[in-house]
Amino acid sequence: MALPVRPLGRSGMRITPVGLGTWAFGGSGWPQSWGRQEDADSIATIRHAVDQGINWIDTAPVYGFGHAEKVVGRALAGLPENDRPYVFTKCGVVWDGRAGAEPLVGNPRSIRREVEDSLRRLGVDRIDLCQMHWPARDGTRLEEYWRTLADLRAEGKIRAAGVSNHTAAHLESMEAIGHVDSLQPAFSLLRRQSAADIAWCAGNGTGVIVYSPLQSGLLSGRFSPERAASLTAEDWRSRDPDFRMPRLARNLALVDALRPIARRRGAGLAAVAVAWTLAWPGTTGAIVGARRPGQLADWLPAATLRLDDEELTEIAAAIDRTGAGEGPVRPHGTPRPSGR
Repeated sequence: MALPVRPLGRSGMRITPVGLGTWAFGGSGWPQSWGRQEDADSIATIRHAVDQGINWIDTAPVYGFGHAEKVVGRALAGLPENDRPYVFTKCGVVWDGRAGAEPLVGNPRSIRREVEDSLRRLGVDRIDLCQMHWPARDGTRLEEYWRTLADLRAEGKIRAAGVSNHTAAHLESMEAIGHVDSLQPAFSLLRRQSAADIAWCAGNGTGVIVYSPLQSGLLSGRFSPERAASLTAEDWRSRDPDFRMPRLARNLALVDALRPIARRRGAGLAAVAVAWTLAWPGTTGAIVGARRPGQLADWLPAATLRLDDEELTEIAAAIDRTGAGEGPVRPHGTPRPSGR
């Protein structure tokens, strides 16, 4: 299946508007686990995503303390070279082998070691995009860890260098050292605070791949108060305020407000929610998770779904009415229709 592609900043890569996220593939036994996950299901999901035309996968070493990367590596090994998707991973979060200890490290030696470990787990000679997962908290200056990533790019260990969970102010400082190929912010109908950072990227040739556009399943249309109450202690969402009252009621009210748009478009609620993030100028792609192949059908249509001005106005009004989430309610640069 052929999907449209968009340039990822100035990296030279052209990616599909949706990519597959692998957080859940880390399985159980680590602090941010989604619970038990069979590797066979994860590998089947990756291969189905590729069959459907998705050309990039996002992962990270900390997902299952290296397990998700190993699963991605196994899936890639079973694909012909020409069919392999781009693989994006991260650095800067390390662990000590015990659940719970995850320091945010920017030390250059640590980053280089992490990149080598990721190359080994993924079974590749070069990482397509390596992203600093979070700003470092070990005393390493931003300029120092960014220079390390820029050097790794120049050396050919990584094709492109980016950051996740950083702000436009961070990007300004990094750009003076070397171009920032991409930013990965949390962004969804409920978490809209990164709008200004996305706008900065649009004006500076930096790609944007947003994560959690479905707010960890909350915007999928498959959630209810009963399902939220049934989340096990092993599932990190059971501890998240968005999945508890009173926020949960506001969030689900916003999901209900999307139903008329979904019906008119003949699309699922998940596709509408993801398409909303892709409507923001500067957003290149959205990372969407799936635990089984069949779940892709819920959101894959977002790759070709373009919300119009009236629909964006309808959604903005629903956000205002329900009070769900935080941040701007409408994509910048998209005028409100007259009389609305």
